[in-house]
Amino acid sequence: MIIDGLGFVETEYFEFDELKLENGEKLSPVRIAYETYGELNADRNNAILICHALSGDAHVAGWHRGDKYPGWWDGMVGPGRAFDTEKYFVISSNVIGGCKGSTGPSSINPVTGKPYGLEFPVVTIKDMVNAQKKLIDHLGVRQLLAVVGGSMGGMQVLQWVVSYKDLVKTAIPIATTAHLSPQGIAFNEVGRRAIMSDPDWNGGDYYGGRAPERGLALARMIGHITYLSDESMREKFGRELKNSERYGYDFSTEFQVESYLHHQGESFVKRFDANSYLYLTKAIDYFDLANGTTLFDAFKGVKARFLVISISSDWLYPPYQSREIVMALTANEIDVSHVEIKSGYGHDAFLLETGQLTHVITNSLQKQRVQDLMIEREPLVMHEKMQMKEAAKRMIEGEFTHLPIGSRDGRLIGIITAWDIANAVANGYNLVEEILTEEVVTAYSDELIGAAAKRMEKHNVSSLPVVTTDNRVVGIITSDCISRLIAGDERRNGNPET
Repeated sequence: MIIDGLGFVETEYFEFDELKLENGEKLSPVRIAYETYGELNADRNNAILICHALSGDAHVAGWHRGDKYPGWWDGMVGPGRAFDTEKYFVISSNVIGGCKGSTGPSSINPVTGKPYGLEFPVVTIKDMVNAQKKLIDHLGVRQLLAVVGGSMGGMQVLQWVVSYKDLVKTAIPIATTAHLSPQGIAFNEVGRRAIMSDPDWNGGDYYGGRAPERGLALARMIGHITYLSDESMREKFGRELKNSERYGYDFSTEFQVESYLHHQGESFVKRFDANSYLYLTKAIDYFDLANGTTLFDAFKGVKARFLVISISSDWLYPPYQSREIVMALTANEIDVSHVEIKSGYGHDAFLLETGQLTHVITNSLQKQRVQDLMIEREPLVMHEKMQMKEAAKRMIEGEFTHLPIGSRDGRLIGIITAWDIANAVANGYNLVEEILTEEVVTAYSDELIGAAAKRMEKHNVSSLPVVTTDNRVVGIITSDCISRLIAGDERRNGNPET
């Protein structure tokens, strides 16, 4: 067996006293199973959080000693891969309510000394994200360069950018939705009923006895069908029989597709807890980012840029649901790109199409940002009490056409242009504050150049002050800078200048 990529890794654990849940209850104490790959940089801002789907866990990449297979997204994480651990500090954790090390229904209830079972409180996607935030703080992360996840993991990504607007720089939701459809709820309910109809479920109190394996296996078989596509099942199985060339005219397992589903169910019960399946599917059902308003309202104030990825053959979370997210983001003037992966694998393509995903995600993470081109703050910013002559001198010496005006503590209060100064001289104004424009369109240092360029075009301006989240001026980006970048790209790509 060849061990490549990250090599051997280990799961770690973080515990904290209490988590207040969305339903008003409190979970205490709480343990989070997590893994990290790479190193956190000195600025503590190169962290990427990967969120897992329904049956996933914290073991995203690398190998656990004794295992036959690496982590569930090993092809995406490691040196030189999409989430390059030589550049990024990659974090993954098992969600609360799960069964792979984090607190869930199979954990010991400190009040009774027995497994929680159905005494475990119902948790939501928002609760999962709030628990992850505790972990992020514990690890000393100041800013998340990206949060990424597919399926239920994508729901966590969406919740992250809404709950913690200032913390996330890039959001990459894959094959997901802003709210589960009635069809999705229906499939989850059938799966839950399969478990709860198994006599061995015993009202959720089966720990120490026989687990409801038949019910859980059936739930997995039902769910797994939704992860595939008609095309993938036709190509993989067709109508081929398993061990015969003719029908047996009985109710044994005859077709290869039947055998495959039975195998999926039988292997799943060896690694997953039935009660966790109930709790996590219910959390998925409850997820609704708009929460009684509109998706447009839900994304108001969100600062992260987005790469939304959908799968062409996904009928569990069809591409139109990703387009709904993109439309709401666009309406909020949030920087968003949408890529539809062409694949016949169905929903599971987010785990299987590592080649396409690597190409798309790598390009997104490497795109240039405003901070790469902006003119630094000094000697840009003037204060409002500055004399007009000094302002004109500063503008001429620096060959600027726009200058941000800041308060004494550096916060942006307005902007002046060369035209403003010419007009001021003609009308006898002496102070900058007499002519400044207070309503200013701005940019953030870490947003994409393309987003700043679109904002300039929309508002018909040639410069944007670059500010921090608390409105302190750090520089200015001009259309001239952007034009030089585009020209440079064209030269590098061999395109002639026109």
